[in-house]
Amino acid sequence: MSETWTFVCSTAELLPGEMKVAFDAVTGTPIAVFNLDGDLYALEDRCSHEDFELSAGHFDAANGDVECVLHGARFDVRDGRALCAPAYEPVAKFPVKVDKGGVFVRDDR
Repeated sequence: MSETWTFVCSTAELLPGEMKVAFDAVTGTPIAVFNLDGDLYALEDRCSHEDFELSAGHFDAANGDVECVLHGARFDVRDGRALCAPAYEPVAKFPVKVDKGGVFVRDDR
């Protein structure tokens, strides 16, 4: 498990209802960070149904989910659980921290 945190952006660059993507500095894993009403959540930027970027889809801040544009699978950004078919497996959730005005994530698997 890596202890290295990856800088995503400043807090001012990730407003409520927005999403940013970063690549973990150690593993290279793409991680999508979501601002849901001021709370930050990070998921692997990969649909569990088919290997496709979730960040290419729509982040619905009202529902707290992201939809994969490929086949319409939806995932809860708070915990990564699949909300509808064709996805049944969750996507990996990662820790997020805010430090000195910056947003950081890490692949803690």
